[in-house]
Amino acid sequence: MTFDIIGYVLLPLLIFYARILDVSIGTIRIIFVSKGFRFVAPILGFVEILIWIIAINKLMGNASNFIFYVAYAGGFATGTLIGMLIEKKLSIGKVIIRLISQKDPKTLIEEFRKLEYPVTVFDGKGNYGNVKLVFLIIHKKNLKKVINMIDRFNPKAFYSIEDISFAREYKKHPNKSSRGFFSMQK
Repeated sequence: MTFDIIGYVLLPLLIFYARILDVSIGTIRIIFVSKGFRFVAPILGFVEILIWIIAINKLMGNASNFIFYVAYAGGFATGTLIGMLIEKKLSIGKVIIRLISQKDPKTLIEEFRKLEYPVTVFDGKGNYGNVKLVFLIIHKKNLKKVINMIDRFNPKAFYSIEDISFAREYKKHPNKSSRGFFSMQK
């Protein structure tokens, strides 16, 4: 009686790593679709499905081996996690930051404008009095920097961050520095 190293170790590992790869590619493909990368997304889809077909073929060819099912599911879960980590590293696209502050954000706004971030400010009324609403659209890669600026300026300020799929490119006013994204020109 000999141990089947191919059936119990190598093929399950192949399935596991194939699933990690195809699910990670699938996650990135979905991100590229949502960001409008029309030419890259189909190529990633082709590679993703090709890898999936190989993995499912190995699984179905060994349907009685429970280890294959565990490898398949484990690869899927791990691929999902790795895909999320890759997406975070890529920082593709833009986000909108909505900041609500009871403290006057004049200094913070000046800092944003020095960095040429388009900023728009509104007066508002909150549950506890007057507030300033600050809207800012930035590239996702600058998000950490902007959050650090907000936390340094006013650690108690409320803000929300949302991915946006499209934003018309901001054009600076010819005589002014960044006036805000509601001051866009054609």
